[in-house]
Amino acid sequence: MPSAGHSLFIADLHLSPALPRANILFKQFLRDVATRAEALYILGDLFEAWVGDDDLDLPFHLKIAQALAELQRHGVRLHIMHGNRDFLLGERFLRAAGAMPLSDPRLIDLHGQPTLLAHGDALCTDDLKYQAFRQQVRDPAWQAAFLAKPLAERRLMAQALREQSEQEKSGKAMAIMDVNADAVAEALRAHGYPRLIHGHTHRPARHVHEVDGHACERWVLPDWYEGGGYLRCDAQGCAALTLD
Repeated sequence: MPSAGHSLFIADLHLSPALPRANILFKQFLRDVATRAEALYILGDLFEAWVGDDDLDLPFHLKIAQALAELQRHGVRLHIMHGNRDFLLGERFLRAAGAMPLSDPRLIDLHGQPTLLAHGDALCTDDLKYQAFRQQVRDPAWQAAFLAKPLAERRLMAQALREQSEQEKSGKAMAIMDVNADAVAEALRAHGYPRLIHGHTHRPARHVHEVDGHACERWVLPDWYEGGGYLRCDAQGCAALTLD
């Protein structure tokens, strides 16, 4: 049985057959760390790309879903939020993984502390081109048209989009791709000045925002490209931990 009283948060794992180190670390994390938690929250970009739930038949994807489903045997609740790479994760994958969906953003009571969960990309409002793209691909009509294409074509389109994204990021100032302070303040204000936990920016850190006289803690989760890391929270607070 899990040790009651603590929850874990991860994001931006970008799991892919091409990134074996992250895959190994993730399986170790599930086995050695997550099984002792009360709940695990995955705040987006579990996969490097997800082109539809029919891709669950790929053995690599199926093994990840099965590894996540194993958490149920240990009594761990699993919650998954869409990211900017896996916004097409659907009901079939969630059922296979034994996961509950998380809307973005989502306000929860985290061991007595109001906490706002988000992937983080919606807060990067200075990146106007990305925000236009985000609005397009989150549109149900666009998603339906995309999912109607053959799986092989969708995989090629996803690869092309990733390559285009990397090219565009190389020409953008780093500040543009980070969260906007006003967007963060507005999100905290709108949800009653909670703690905020998010990923997306790949800039792990703890920040404190002063909003209307309230000191609001903001935790940014790490990506797993070079290593692994997670946030552990209980009634006493949160701590950022790394994986060897």
